[in-house]
Amino acid sequence: MPERLTNRLREERARLGLTQADLATLVGVSRKTINTVENGVFVPSAVLALRLARALGTAVESLFQLVDQADG
Repeated sequence: MPERLTNRLREERARLGLTQADLATLVGVSRKTINTVENGVFVPSAVLALRLARALGTAVESLFQLVDQADG
């Protein structure tokens, strides 16, 4: 069954009061990269996913999940 990657990046970032630009600076990418990850347009590399989790003080598994397409 096909799977897709979902994320809680926007929620975690907002919880900490960070802008997309703030988070981008913390992890060394552009604000547009953060935007495209948050919107599910871009799937981050393992390294970027780990950097995002570290910057937000959480585990990768709490930020990113694989869900079955049928589950939506």
